[in-house]
Amino acid sequence: MVKNKFITDYQINASKKIVFNYLSTASGLAEWFADDVNINEDKHYIFHFDNEDHYARQVSIRSNLHVKFEFYDPKNPDEEDKSFIEFKLEENDLTQTLFLTVIDYSDEYDDEESYAIWDGLIGRLKEIIGG
Repeated sequence: MVKNKFITDYQINASKKIVFNYLSTASGLAEWFADDVNINEDKHYIFHFDNEDHYARQVSIRSNLHVKFEFYDPKNPDEEDKSFIEFKLEENDLTQTLFLTVIDYSDEYDDEESYAIWDGLIGRLKEIIGG
């Protein structure tokens, strides 16, 4: 299946520490990103949404800066060209404004549909953190 790399930025009015907790922990992600998120004995994340479990490894993390989750099929964990979601936080030193960059590399959606999905998700995140 063809994959699409979708990148968008959102301004968040909260501290990096607070936002990063919602991007990098199972409990934080379960509040806005998925219906439920668990971590198994291999320290892999299991995201439950759309009535399905989606398995991911946290492949990169830098505290309060970025986190990347690479999704895989547990029946075929060595498949090539895995989907991933990456969250990056960047603060403008001049204005002290925090921006969240979302990079979603997954099965092809048109950009309009991807914007709608992410606008809804980030809207939920902002409601939770008050940002």
